[in-house]
Amino acid sequence: MRETKPRLTTELDTHCNGKPVWRAPAFGVSNFRALVEHVARLAYANPDDLLFFRGQDKDYQSKAGGTTLYPSIYRGDSLATRELRHRFDLLDQAARLLVEKFKATQSDGHRELRQKRYIQWSILQHYEVVATPLLDLTHSLRVACSFAQIRSTDPRCYVYALGLPYLSNRISINSEHDIVNVRLLSICPPSALRPYFQEGYLSGTADVTTDFDSKTELDFRNRLIAKFAIPRARSFWGAGFDQIPETALYPKGDRIFELCNHLKSELQEELQPGDIGAFIKEWANLEESLLERARRVTERNVSIREAIVALAKRGELQSEQATELDGLRKFRNAVVHQPETVKTDVLREWLDRTRQLQKTIRKYSE
Repeated sequence: MRETKPRLTTELDTHCNGKPVWRAPAFGVSNFRALVEHVARLAYANPDDLLFFRGQDKDYQSKAGGTTLYPSIYRGDSLATRELRHRFDLLDQAARLLVEKFKATQSDGHRELRQKRYIQWSILQHYEVVATPLLDLTHSLRVACSFAQIRSTDPRCYVYALGLPYLSNRISINSEHDIVNVRLLSICPPSALRPYFQEGYLSGTADVTTDFDSKTELDFRNRLIAKFAIPRARSFWGAGFDQIPETALYPKGDRIFELCNHLKSELQEELQPGDIGAFIKEWANLEESLLERARRVTERNVSIREAIVALAKRGELQSEQATELDGLRKFRNAVVHQPETVKTDVLREWLDRTRQLQKTIRKYSE
């Protein structure tokens, strides 16, 4: 995607001190009204961009330093091509199953879903079924702040303002900036409640999958207009404003959420039958848990190998656990990329070890 050149307010310009926004520290704002007023000045100063927002509990940093905002499928400092291809294979499988489920349940929009991959990817991303090349955004500053605070365990959390091209359609593809933007409120059926409560949008780099010149061209730090640090305390909202509760951001009775939950559990079994499917499923659960913990302590998007090393250094994993996890990681790569070389008895042994390791790590971390 093309890098934007934001026009900063006087306060932000002084704060950044000549550094690009993504490399400078987050700008502290003490209350919601002050944040709205600052965003208003930024919107006026950048009329060629439409501002979108993203709230996070951490300001995740790249290995080289500075904020990184990759779509989930591209996260990880040392992302091998074969791993990326596997992630896209998984995405393809999930998209096919999603289309089948929409058709079987006669959900609104199932015909259009079958024809447009950006709609498939949008639903899979927004309902956290599988990693995709799209990044979740919102047009609501209040939603972004609420998300940042709800997920945070630290005194500070973060809100990002990103400048994107103006929308022309429900799925807007801007070839000049190499950006696609999907308005979830226009493409999701009414039974998908979450996007409507979250004022959700998704954005990515148009027509890019595993073939790109530089991974940094996929990083939405290129579109950062500003990044703010806000307090987690409820006093941030002040008089006249309130945080949106989690029950409203994730409303009950969302039929598409239920459909996607079933899809997520079926996906691993669909990818590989029998014991291989069971092993892949157990590893995916373990990997997700380790990556989430590592991202919190390192404040970076890390690979699973880096996650194991980081957690061991901080005493959150015993050295024996780290060694076994690294062996498990290597075995998982063999299962995914060379399944014909894996013997059934060996696979079952690793499956048992994976399950036992999950229990041991969970008990050790409590």
